[in-house]
Amino acid sequence: MTMTDPIADLIVRIKNAIMASYDKVEVPSSKIKINIVKILKFEGYIRNYKIIKDSKQGILV
Repeated sequence: MTMTDPIADLIVRIKNAIMASYDKVEVPSSKIKINIVKILKFEGYIRNYKIIKDSKQGILV
């Protein structure tokens, strides 16, 4: 059985993008991820974020 942790996945994707000097990261969106990203922006860890609607769950950029 495979278990995934969407919160850890979000944090690791952001960390890897910073280490690779990427300007943006795309992750599948959810309510909890949006709230975490809002906190990261408020605390100054990220510059900005955008939610892109699609036919499924949306994408955080």
